[in-house]
Amino acid sequence: MVLRNLYIAATPNKGRGVFASEIIPADTIIEVAPVIIMTAEERLLLDKTLLHDYIFEWTPPGEDKCCMALGYVSIYNHSYDSNCEYFMNYEEASMFIKTVREIIAGEELTINYNGDHNNKEPVWFDVNI
Repeated sequence: MVLRNLYIAATPNKGRGVFASEIIPADTIIEVAPVIIMTAEERLLLDKTLLHDYIFEWTPPGEDKCCMALGYVSIYNHSYDSNCEYFMNYEEASMFIKTVREIIAGEELTINYNGDHNNKEPVWFDVNI
């Protein structure tokens, strides 16, 4: 499920991103997407490819896996001041994206790749700068 007023477009310095075509209220689930779950061994192979940039940690208790989210989820860009956050649903093998504040028309939707929209720790691509 992807909210009908989302679209993908070019965004400066980041390639593509997800945008809103109209106002979206705070605390709105804007997308629910199934995921493809992969093992830690498969993750080692993925880390050698471009897909490395598009996978998420998948860590239900006692597991060390990763996943590739379908839908728009892998297109949301990172921001330490994100306007959305993502959640894992381990029972249904899915992820969902929810707004943390009102989104205006034309605004890019972002998530914090740390998993918590308040977490300001440098993410992997900022650590090497």
